[in-house]
Amino acid sequence: MDDRNRSLEGGCLCGAVRFTARGRFGEVSVCHCSQCRRWHGAPGPYTSVRRDRLSFANQRGLAWYRSSERARRGFCRECGASLFWEAPAQNHTAIALGAFDGPTGLAQAVHIFVADKGDSYQITNGLPQWPASHHGG
Repeated sequence: MDDRNRSLEGGCLCGAVRFTARGRFGEVSVCHCSQCRRWHGAPGPYTSVRRDRLSFANQRGLAWYRSSERARRGFCRECGASLFWEAPAQNHTAIALGAFDGPTGLAQAVHIFVADKGDSYQITNGLPQWPASHHGG
């Protein structure tokens, strides 16, 4: 069995957003684009699931910000936690790893948008580095 095929729960800092993600999780990509760095205050590590595999126990705090013509970002309007990234044209939702409860069993696999990387840190873990998205975006 693929070790990324599981169910994980998570949420924001205050609990106004609680979710369960089920199914096969995408590889963990650490995004170094300027939007992710501003959104998280650091590079953003994400995994993803099909949108129909993400359910909510509580979403009273969930709000979306249209960060570009091709993407939007989900956050908690009450505590400000950054949680999701979506491209409406795609059928999956990216979930910030820090939003999950407890250990996930997931590990970083690739760095993306390193051409836009900040100058205050180095990438030294030996994982593949892509100047933009390794999915052609």
